Amino acid sequence: MNRLHAFLLVAPLSAAFASDPSVPYPEDYRDWRHVKSMVIHQGHPLYESFGGIHHLYANRQAVHGYKTGVFQDGAVIVFDLLEAKSDGNAVVEGNRKIAGVMHKNSRLYRSTGGWGFEGFKGDSKTERAVGHNAATACYQCHTQVKEQDFIFSNTRD
Repeated sequence: MNRLHAFLLVAPLSAAFASDPSVPYPEDYRDWRHVKSMVIHQGHPLYESFGGIHHLYANRQAVHGYKTGVFQDGAVIVFDLLEAKSDGNAVVEGNRKIAGVMHKNSRLYRSTGGWGFEGFKGDSKTERAVGHNAATACYQCHTQVKEQDFIFSNTRD
């Protein structure tokens, strides 16, 4: 199992989405609410899959879910994973490794807790890293936090 997808998160509901259960690329997600950032360094158990700089973004519905603890259909969370590069005494963003997406749609994604999971490789809006492997590549790890609606992250006041 590729543990990279354990943190992956999700994109906006569209009319076309109803007939296509694949998770869409979340256009303009960097304009959404920034939830948090973190860096995973070498030595961390998730480094091989998740090493780098992480930024998490949430659309309006997901922000409401973070506040209430209930994520409604249409909530989307994006896990933006970038290379961490050393620049003197600073750590700076390098190339994007993956944009992980979780998209809440309880009807389409019943078998994975109501969430669709996908990862878009690098800067691509079409090259998928998860595809039909969401149950083993992502959902399996997210079951650890089932009581939090399968969400690892939380917001900071």
